[in-house]
Amino acid sequence: MSHCTSSPRGRGQAAASVLLVLLIAASQTGATPPAPLAHETKAVLRRISANSLRGHLSFIASDLLEGRGTPSRGLDLAAEYIAAQFRRAGLEPVGDDGYYQTAAMLEIGPKGNGFEMTIEDGRRRISIAHQQITPRFHNALQISGAAIYKVDPADEAAMEKLKPEDVDDKVVVTAAPDFSGLADASKFREFRTLLRTLKRVNPKLTLMLTLDGLEELSTRLVSPEGEHSSGSMIVVRSPEALKWYESLRNGATEATTLTLHLSEPAEDSIKLRNVIGLLRGSDAALANTYVLVTAHYDHLGMKPEGPGDRIYNGANDDGSGTVSVIEIANALASLQPRPRRSIVFMTFFGEEEGTLGSLYYSRHPAFPIAKTVADVNLEQVGRTDATDGPKISQATFTGYDYSDLPRVFRLAGALTGVRVLSDRPYGDSFFVRSDNAPLASQGVPAHTLAVAFDFPDYHKVTDDWRKIDYDNMAKVDRMVALGVMMVADNPQPPRWNEADAKTEPYVKAWKEHHKQ
Repeated sequence: MSHCTSSPRGRGQAAASVLLVLLIAASQTGATPPAPLAHETKAVLRRISANSLRGHLSFIASDLLEGRGTPSRGLDLAAEYIAAQFRRAGLEPVGDDGYYQTAAMLEIGPKGNGFEMTIEDGRRRISIAHQQITPRFHNALQISGAAIYKVDPADEAAMEKLKPEDVDDKVVVTAAPDFSGLADASKFREFRTLLRTLKRVNPKLTLMLTLDGLEELSTRLVSPEGEHSSGSMIVVRSPEALKWYESLRNGATEATTLTLHLSEPAEDSIKLRNVIGLLRGSDAALANTYVLVTAHYDHLGMKPEGPGDRIYNGANDDGSGTVSVIEIANALASLQPRPRRSIVFMTFFGEEEGTLGSLYYSRHPAFPIAKTVADVNLEQVGRTDATDGPKISQATFTGYDYSDLPRVFRLAGALTGVRVLSDRPYGDSFFVRSDNAPLASQGVPAHTLAVAFDFPDYHKVTDDWRKIDYDNMAKVDRMVALGVMMVADNPQPPRWNEADAKTEPYVKAWKEHHKQ
């Protein structure tokens, strides 16, 4: 091959590349792998070390970064650190400002003296305080005595029949499912159907009742262009209002009225950053195609004033994924020759606020979506003490059967001593709630890989870097690095499994981007 050298090292690494292609073929045919890994490949993988991961994470998840909330000074510090590590590895900067893709956002909230909302049905009067709401728009709004129309997300048939004229001059009231804990996939499908229905019928206002502070809706961050808006919607966190909602019958409820006064919400302009580095491919024909390795670098920030520890350090969620991206990038940057396809290493802002960073990237891609062949998103890869049992030397793909991408990593796991599994009870629901989902919605075969979906310190201040199993994390990261090499060296890109009905929207999006 033209990019090979005549040195022993060059010949050895070219042989390693050929071996990877043979391994890929084995993964696609079900054949037994032809040989163990080449010495040169093992040397690259050994660059991923437990001590290095510990060093990175002890900073990323330190108190200095104050939980990396979106937005926050700690998040900005984390972005600077990640960019510095990409620079050290020799990755090419990608973005509008070096390694940064900058998103302009607005942080909005009701003014305390500029909000009043009451619900009356002849038997009761419910008053909602400004602390209980999040407006999902940034305009003033006045409504007086409007009729209510209940939309139940569990009644999919009724949602399908709903027409815009049904909700004319009415306020739609609905409720988000309870997503606390490990929710089943049906709840997420119901919720997505609900949001699509609301977009289609476009009511004058929607009240979305919730108790668990659903990240996708409770965020106070919106795009000035309205990209992240959910129409004219107010999220309401009120047990009393939710109890009232449950007493209503579906459809129009003329006896119940709503009065609302909302002055123009307070807003602050902020800038948030995805961090992106490129390892350019070596093949003239394939270097302009891209394999993504991603994670989110934000977490929950800090609790309000109070006694005890207030910092959500987010070591496993998702400091572990963030430092894994750094470490894998550093290892693969040492490859000579480089893989045939280009590899993009990226960390997202705002996952905890509703996958904001990955949504932004999917709508403003640095590389063409049609040329993006895969994304493996790393989430919670550091803890092995999962609530459903220990997870030593194993990892799980969400949506395992949705595409053939996980099977490549399964072979990589067989060669590195890591079992790569399908988590059938939770894989479907987590597929649509992680940073892979916005890319999958654009048609990219994108999956999230995790070690422990749920663990004792999930979303608690006790998610500490000292509780990470670094030896196991390094082992899993070596498997991921090998899998990425295999995908990047394969002339055949991963494909969605069209036989699985759940992939229909992803297949449709893929075909839209690949029209001839």
